[in-house]
Amino acid sequence: MQEKDHIFAAPIARLGDFCFDHRVADVFPDMIKRSVPGYSNIISAIGMMTARFAQPHTRLYDLGCSLGAATQEMRRNLSQPGCRIVAVDNSAAMVERARNHLAAFRSGVEVELLEADICDLAIEHASVVVLNFTLQFIAPEKREALLTKIHAGLNPGGVLILSEKFVSEDDTVNELLIDLHHDFKRANGYSELEISQKRTALENVLRPDSPERHKARLKDIGFAHVDMWFQCFNFGSMVAIK
Repeated sequence: MQEKDHIFAAPIARLGDFCFDHRVADVFPDMIKRSVPGYSNIISAIGMMTARFAQPHTRLYDLGCSLGAATQEMRRNLSQPGCRIVAVDNSAAMVERARNHLAAFRSGVEVELLEADICDLAIEHASVVVLNFTLQFIAPEKREALLTKIHAGLNPGGVLILSEKFVSEDDTVNELLIDLHHDFKRANGYSELEISQKRTALENVLRPDSPERHKARLKDIGFAHVDMWFQCFNFGSMVAIK
């Protein structure tokens, strides 16, 4: 049975930075469902784009794979021969649970599950790369280097699927999107205390960029086609094709 997210339900005297530890891993499916609007749509579309963009005998990467939801959807939709999925997360708790989750589903597709820092990972001979709400947790000064490495490791015609929390460059719109997101969380049963404490815990570790910043950076790196394919409030997903 899926565990409910009550991590921030009681007052916490000293709030530390949010981290993907065993407590978060235990409740992660519930946390994501109640916190990220459109998450299930994004996961489904990752599978659809895998079916469209995967090339024979290439690698597919899920960078920041958490419990492996995107990895599993990629595996489900992969029909090209000789492909391997490389799923990576730097949280031992997430990798442990992802391994159990992925083992529960039989598939002929090879999945290599790694506990590692994606900034240190080699990206090679890739046709699909997924950064599903991962880049926002990478230090801003390291983001361009990571995306440049991904672009270099993608084959021609390969795709990067980049899902993120965004900040709007229009202050009024930005506040509106934040308020709508909080309304979404309230509608899903989170209290004012939970919303406030989690927002404080995330302040130093989740640092979003604007959609305009993402698009400009991806085009400067060399992606031929870049655009937003999905957005709900201040969460969304972009596609970048080499």
